[in-house]
Amino acid sequence: MTATFTLTAELRTDIGKGASRRLRHANRVPAIIYGANKEPAMLTLGLDELFHASEDEAFFSHILTIELDGKSEQVIIKDMQRHPEKIQIMHADFQRIDADHALHVNVPLHFLNEDISVGVKAAGIVSHEMTELEVSCLPKDLPEFIEVDMADLDIGDSIHLTDIVLPEGVSSTILMQGEGHDQAVAAIHMPRGEKIEDETEGAAESTEEE
Repeated sequence: MTATFTLTAELRTDIGKGASRRLRHANRVPAIIYGANKEPAMLTLGLDELFHASEDEAFFSHILTIELDGKSEQVIIKDMQRHPEKIQIMHADFQRIDADHALHVNVPLHFLNEDISVGVKAAGIVSHEMTELEVSCLPKDLPEFIEVDMADLDIGDSIHLTDIVLPEGVSSTILMQGEGHDQAVAAIHMPRGEKIEDETEGAAESTEEE
């Protein structure tokens, strides 16, 4: 992981809907930090700092640092509630990490070589069935993203979870459930218009022969 994210937080004792509303009016975001066999702590963070950090895709698959009362906490973001209409973060949940215990984190998928894939060169259309993958790994092994190479896919082909090469120490939580959970990640299809055109041409040729 190359990116680093550090957020400055303050403890809060005033809780409830009214308190949270007042915090948001003050450009602050209510939050909670929990896990690692420690008591949960209620926090507030600066809205601008949190918002700008969350604009980076890597923020959601990285170990973050929260500076609190002169101490540093290593965490991951577990949930972020946003306003349904406004560009505003309403609440954030952070989970402390333990170096000796595996994390379950959604990691973004980066699709490589789509433009030069066999199927796209033949006028195929790419569809992404998944854009992120939940993985299980120790904090030290957490990847920023997972690459999916599309170069060899032809029209009608798909790439599945078992086709992805995961970094060492990283496992797919879906595949850990056993057989029958090997889901498609991406595929290349023939454009619908071309299918219809092919069928029309075939029907026309059949009519001419008759």
